[in-house]
Amino acid sequence: MIRCEKTTKVYNRGKPNEVVAVRGVSLEIRGGEVAVLRGPSGSGKTTLLTLIGCAARPTSGRVFVLGREVSRLPERFLTRFRREHVGIIFQQFNLIPELSVLQNVVIPLVPTPTRPEEAEERAMELLERLGLEHRHHFRVRELSGGEMQRVAIARALVNQPEVIIADEPTAHLDSSLAGDFLEIMQQLQNEGKTIVIATHDPLVYEHELVDVVFDMRDGRLVEVERR
Repeated sequence: MIRCEKTTKVYNRGKPNEVVAVRGVSLEIRGGEVAVLRGPSGSGKTTLLTLIGCAARPTSGRVFVLGREVSRLPERFLTRFRREHVGIIFQQFNLIPELSVLQNVVIPLVPTPTRPEEAEERAMELLERLGLEHRHHFRVRELSGGEMQRVAIARALVNQPEVIIADEPTAHLDSSLAGDFLEIMQQLQNEGKTIVIATHDPLVYEHELVDVVFDMRDGRLVEVERR
């Protein structure tokens, strides 16, 4: 499902402020697995997550998603691949506060051929599933933190992706809301989704739903724990 081969990411290459964020990482994530990239701040886990999620391109090495080598796709094809196959849950949610809940959820479908009526129907189905259908007309700024995250999850799922990636998804949640998030991830795993989470939260990486943990330190993969 997902494979990295000697993947490296360098920022500001050749400049005094050069940073090697990921150093020659090779790993494999099977279809339907929940994988965790674990490590402290600066370990490279978020950068590796963006490479897996087709939101960035490696400096060297190769990245495969769904059997496709995405690391060599031209930019417009990489964007299209991400839009069609990957759902992203951002740490800061990245919702637009002045838009309604429904409008935020349908945003990923705006640049696609999906008819507006179909996009809205798909979004409402997700909001109903996540217990937010009654809030669909509320502006995002009127929601609680837990509700915002569920909107972010709905937005990540609206393009019906096979792969879901989440960057520190419980960073701004209390333990109860973090538990709700993990319950939703469990449901998605049961549906065959492949989920990759970057986190240093033990509530996440110690959870029974996690199949494999990749430990990151200083941009390197230092340990793999399969359960």
